Amino acid sequence: MKVKYVVLSCAVGLMLCAAAVSWFSYRRQAETLARLGGQRAEIGTGESGPGGGNDSQEQAGRLGESYRAEEKKDGETDTEGRVQETESGAPETQTPKDYIKWVDFDITVQALEDAYRQDVDSYGSGQHVSWIELLAYLATKYGGDFSKYKTKDMQDLVQALTDSGQTMAAYAQGRQYYSYYLEAYTAVLGGLVGEYEIEVPAEGNPEATHWEKKYGLRAFSPVAKGYEYSDYDDFGVARSYGYRRQHLGHDMMGQTGTPIIAIESGYVEAIGWNQYGGWRIGIRSFDKKRYYYYAHLRQNFPFNKSLKEGSIVTAGDVIGYMGHTGYSAEENVNNIDETHLHWGLQLIFDESQKEGNNEIWVDCYALTRFLSRNRCATKKNMETKEYYRIYEMRIPETESDGVDLAE
Repeated sequence: MKVKYVVLSCAVGLMLCAAAVSWFSYRRQAETLARLGGQRAEIGTGESGPGGGNDSQEQAGRLGESYRAEEKKDGETDTEGRVQETESGAPETQTPKDYIKWVDFDITVQALEDAYRQDVDSYGSGQHVSWIELLAYLATKYGGDFSKYKTKDMQDLVQALTDSGQTMAAYAQGRQYYSYYLEAYTAVLGGLVGEYEIEVPAEGNPEATHWEKKYGLRAFSPVAKGYEYSDYDDFGVARSYGYRRQHLGHDMMGQTGTPIIAIESGYVEAIGWNQYGGWRIGIRSFDKKRYYYYAHLRQNFPFNKSLKEGSIVTAGDVIGYMGHTGYSAEENVNNIDETHLHWGLQLIFDESQKEGNNEIWVDCYALTRFLSRNRCATKKNMETKEYYRIYEMRIPETESDGVDLAE
């Protein structure tokens, strides 16, 4: 009897664990759906084309409605608007701002690679496909959960687009949440792929260079070429210095002094000391949707000396050097145990999200792996001790006068 009781207890325990995991998975998906800019989380089924709706999305939609009711915080604007009185005493409904409040960015490296290849390979053809549009469409298939991604899904979608002769805008017409995912993923990936010019070494003479126009990845890994680093997906891990919080970035462990590279072109919005991030620099993309945060830079010599608030930087420029400063109210202190770069990516759909409780930070692990295909070569100036990029790049957005970070 004791053996039967133990077996029965184990079985019940396993069933409860499975139910808990399943509920957590649905709750996470529901949270994303419920936050789609105040829209009702209702997903239809049986849509035509590659990747129609499914029952799990429908369930998540129903969960989303109840979850949003649970998650409302004090002071949150009601999506129905608030009624106020005008000077004349008549009631007036105040319409809240309409912008995205939350983004879960969990696109896999494989999905990023496949979409990027389709984009680049079709550029200049009669039917160019955007990697962001492809990813947004597939997100409607998966409910935003790219753990379900298969390369064949991408291939089938591109083939269906080709056969239809339509643009993605026309093909996705009526596809629920496509516009949300398109805006969300554009905010994350919008400046990374496009046209650019770059210096390349002349054949047979590496000292001479010429300019070539190209289309493709024009963003870089934040760690310079030739410098080793290690990393893992540590987004959301607990941190306790100052107060208990989540780690909203990605750590890349390496050697002190490793040149740190601007991932995307933009302008310096913040530079200096922060007691959590130590010597840090914040760069805002030109479309103002992305804020790149680079922290724990080197003691005594943290930044490229040319940089100041408002400086223009081009993707691939050396902006600073890896260190382990931070966790101190006093400036220039090494209180971080291990040398590493912390970089974070904040999305900003409205300026009210820049600082405070409404900030949106996304997991950068897959993006870091994707960007590792493009690492900028650097060289040291022995007089100034600064590192600078070897081959310059021109991007249309940075053709206005700015700070020259070359030698």
